[in-house]
Amino acid sequence: MATVELDLQIATQETDQLPSEADFRLWVEKALENSDEEFEVTIRIVEEEESHALNHEYRGKDKSTNVLSFPFESPPGLELPLLGDLVICAHVVEKEAQEQNKELLHHWAHMTIHGILHLCGYDHINDEEADEMESIETGLLASLSISDPYLIKE
Repeated sequence: MATVELDLQIATQETDQLPSEADFRLWVEKALENSDEEFEVTIRIVEEEESHALNHEYRGKDKSTNVLSFPFESPPGLELPLLGDLVICAHVVEKEAQEQNKELLHHWAHMTIHGILHLCGYDHINDEEADEMESIETGLLASLSISDPYLIKE
């Protein structure tokens, strides 16, 4: 099982509904459970303004978003356990959970696992990649007793 050093940064005023550090650690470790490597991950919980600015700068999107993944790219010849950084916007995650009729903690778990998979090189640019990534996500979430986040709830 992977060993994870987690740096959790809370940069939002909306702290009353945030998951605990133990929750984030569980979700990161779950996403990396098939590895026996050591990883360092930073998760930064932010306000909409910071998410918007980063999403605009790095993705060219003029809005805040749920999760941004910044994989660490090691210089040639340098071995470091840094996996990368996740930036998660608390307000967007809360708003999406409400709009999609999902339990808030379950949506946090999904966004964290989704982001970690991006750090591991998974993507959803085309249908084949999306199917693979969603299949991994739903399997990991099911092992945590969280229902398929891609099923539409009424």
